[in-house]
Order: sequence, then structure tokens, then C-alpha cells
Amino acid sequence: MLHGLHHVALICGDYARSRAFYVDLLGLTVIAETHRAERDSWKLDLAVPGGGQLELFSFPNPPERVSRPEAKGLRHLAFTVADMDAAVARLEAAGVAVEPVRVDALTAKRFTFFADPDGLPLELYEG
Repeated sequence: MLHGLHHVALICGDYARSRAFYVDLLGLTVIAETHRAERDSWKLDLAVPGGGQLELFSFPNPPERVSRPEAKGLRHLAFTVADMDAAVARLEAAGVAVEPVRVDALTAKRFTFFADPDGLPLELYEG
């Protein structure tokens, strides 16, 4: 029935800050950017390497979402990287706090966590 994951949609608190984070820092490619004046809202479609999309939305005064302690619902988004050390260095050079790199006990792959500008937990997974 399902053929794959098409997109993940995020609502951001500061559109310009989130756009810069996902495009300039993480390097996602802009597919389309639309301003919806009647809703005072932006929609940014971003291509994720390897397939799928990330959609960023902005709305006036979005409510905060509980993410810690571990709440039901979305836990985190994970992105694959080829070089963990280079990816961590790039994030830290941009002032992003990154947790110490760990090794997954089940897969023996290295991973770490950091947060986007709105505090959404993001993971880097070396693949």
C-alpha cells in the first residue's frame, strides 16, 4: 500500500531563522517557497537528499509544543551523514549545541542529537 515517505511538515516560530538553519546550515535545497498573505503564512518545500521533503510552515503566534520529557508523538527527525565529525564541526562552528557522539548498540553506527531553532530534536546518523 505505502510506497515511501513523501514529506515531514514543521511549524516554525521564526520563519527567517528556520529557513536559514535548514537551507544555509543543513544544506537542504529549496523546491518552492510560497507566501500566503491571507494567512500571514509562509510555506517552504525543501528537498532532502536521498528522497522525501521537509515542509516548513509559519503561522502567527503558534503555540509551544511539549517535547521534553519524552511526550507522545514525534520524537525526533534523523538525517544521514557520511562524515559525522565534519557535520558536528559545521554545526558547532555555527553555534549549535551538539550532544556527544554515541554509538548505537544495535547497529554499531555513530549518532548524535541537536536541536533546530524551535527546539525540535534532530539526529545525525552516520551511514
